[in-house]
Amino acid sequence: VRIAGAHGQVARMLTRQLVADGHDVVGLIRKREQEADILDDGGRPVVIDLEDAEVDEVGAVLKGADAVVFAAGSGPGSGQDRTLSVDRDAAILLLRAAESVGVGRYVMLSSMGAGNPPEQGSDDDMGVYLRAKGAADDALQASSLAWTIVRPGALTDDGPLGTVELGSDVGRGEISRADVASVLCACLEDVGTAGQVVEVISGETPVKVAVGSAAR
Repeated sequence: VRIAGAHGQVARMLTRQLVADGHDVVGLIRKREQEADILDDGGRPVVIDLEDAEVDEVGAVLKGADAVVFAAGSGPGSGQDRTLSVDRDAAILLLRAAESVGVGRYVMLSSMGAGNPPEQGSDDDMGVYLRAKGAADDALQASSLAWTIVRPGALTDDGPLGTVELGSDVGRGEISRADVASVLCACLEDVGTAGQVVEVISGETPVKVAVGSAAR
């Protein structure tokens, strides 16, 4: 599994879960000083900047993988230009690279609200962010990949509950980053979730049961 944005909080939790489940994880990161953290998580770091890289460069990193996960994000305060270059353009670059080298599986960490973002002209940061996420999701759905899109509610730093509410429309709510990582892991491991767009918030259903119920 190749994870883009591997130094993010959710991505690091995901790496640890995947490694514990016996998967080989390569983490794509922007900064060499982040390598030690990826190694600590059990992954193998590769330094590559998806804002500057070309499709063939990214494809070389992805070659031989069974699946890719896009978990990168521009982060608060990065500015709207960077929101577009990371949350939209880098996600699309990753899918083009995956297609070019025959990686069939792509799991996208998106955001609740990306399916119905504010109309163009709403220039607040959240509007730009949701349109960027929505554009990336649209490109992925139009691709040849076996994709799954996960749209969590508001993220918290709470500990994992291990239980969620997951479906096509679950309403607004919060969810811990740890539980989002568990959902991403379960989606990767259940190919029946391919072709599904799911929202997820904290709830009462065990993660694997909730993901299994969403699988085709």
